[in-house]
Amino acid sequence: MSDLSLRKIVIVGGGTAGWMAAAPLAQLFARAGARRPEIVLVESPDIGTIGVGEATLPPIRAYNKTLGLDEADFVRQTQGSFKLGIEFRDWGHVGNRFFHGFGDFGPAIEGRSPWQHWLRLQRSVADMPTYEDWSTPTVMARRNRFTLPEGGAPSAANAFSFAYHFDAGLYAAYLRDYAMQRGAQRIEGLIVDVELRPEDGFVAAVKLQDGRRIDGDLFIDCSGFRALLVGGAMQSPFEDWSELLPCNSAQAVPSERVEPLTPYTQSTAKAAGWQWRIPLQHRTGNGHVYCSSFISDDEAAATLLAGLDSKALDTPRQLRFTTGRRKQGWVKNVVAIGLSSGFLEPLESTSIQLIMDAVGRLIQFLPDRNFKPHLAAEFNRLMARQYESIRDFIVLHYKVTARRDSELWRYCAAMPMPDSLAHQIELFRSTGRVAVLDPDSFAEPSWVSLFLGLGLRPEACDPFVDLIDVQALLQHFVRLRQAITQTVAGMPDHADYIAKHAPAPRPVSPG
Repeated sequence: MSDLSLRKIVIVGGGTAGWMAAAPLAQLFARAGARRPEIVLVESPDIGTIGVGEATLPPIRAYNKTLGLDEADFVRQTQGSFKLGIEFRDWGHVGNRFFHGFGDFGPAIEGRSPWQHWLRLQRSVADMPTYEDWSTPTVMARRNRFTLPEGGAPSAANAFSFAYHFDAGLYAAYLRDYAMQRGAQRIEGLIVDVELRPEDGFVAAVKLQDGRRIDGDLFIDCSGFRALLVGGAMQSPFEDWSELLPCNSAQAVPSERVEPLTPYTQSTAKAAGWQWRIPLQHRTGNGHVYCSSFISDDEAAATLLAGLDSKALDTPRQLRFTTGRRKQGWVKNVVAIGLSSGFLEPLESTSIQLIMDAVGRLIQFLPDRNFKPHLAAEFNRLMARQYESIRDFIVLHYKVTARRDSELWRYCAAMPMPDSLAHQIELFRSTGRVAVLDPDSFAEPSWVSLFLGLGLRPEACDPFVDLIDVQALLQHFVRLRQAITQTVAGMPDHADYIAKHAPAPRPVSPG
């Protein structure tokens, strides 16, 4: 390390974001010996965490693998289950049901996406099955089956990816132990003041209620919605996206475990928002995201409880939020990660993904004590692009709708949308092409799942697909469907797979 290398990194706030930042940093510097920077995390037990991010996206597997975590142990210790995608109910129109699975709709044909060829067959073949029949994770989810993808050549046995459901509090504790075993320090205390360097406005230290002063070189703001450093000390403006994503409240409640243990998240659209259902080994996570302009909190709680499919284990917990992001997540020597940098409702399980990607980019652009501004600029550019792309993907759920049955859905049908999303929708509607504007966010199969699932059908498709013999194409799809059906039939039940490979310990009863 040079003389300008970081000597001390201070993480402000624990929870999922704080410990997801601490763990890879501790691992990264574990081999640096005496010259390793100190990694200090400051958290207060008096400040609760949000804890709604219990569903994830497939890239979390790479994060865990980089840390060297044992998958079975991780699933056991977090009361986890496996996730093949999200089932959407009543989105687009009441009675609608579709699946956003983690996988494509078969292999590409002559370099063209498989769903393009399905569109062609649907126009020319009577009783053509739904495009979802060629999605291995969707067929697995329908039958509550799960196993790990097989290695080897591409086949129905590995044409899918997966993520996890887990208890976010247990995951944070799991990473806390990991980080502290590798040298990270935990300081318990309430931050009451931030000391700035008079010469340049950088953060010099944070001060605790008991008088302690914690100095550092790099400060990572994981203080949640308070945004203590990035919003307070650094005064990075917040870009409010409420006009595009009007939901501003949520209520969350756990309920008893439900059988069968489904390998997917469920999202059901409601009159003033939507309800989530996340199956864990010891319980089911539930929540109702809604717009307080269109429903009272009491009515929202009643809607949530009425929508449960098992006995509630607590009373609903109230949450408030504003969707949007900080204009700059990295300002001077402060980097915001997690809710301090922005919030997008958990409709597509992106909260932990955004934490993970911010941590990865911080490590990629890790500064020395010079803090060259172009590092922050590139970090901010990539994070802004990702936030905006995910924002558009979530807005899509609300915007492509035939629902007019409540104030929220009438508002959504009439509300403006970003030019970027308008371009993507019209490109698909008119030509069948998909524009992926951020390679680090949702890929083409995800956009296709949403477009088609919400009822958007292209007026035309790629003319290249018309060059392939229709009977040969149909035979290919028949064989592929049969292979998926047979392969999935041989897979174990999701609950049976967990019971055999990663059963969690029984949770300790309170008292």
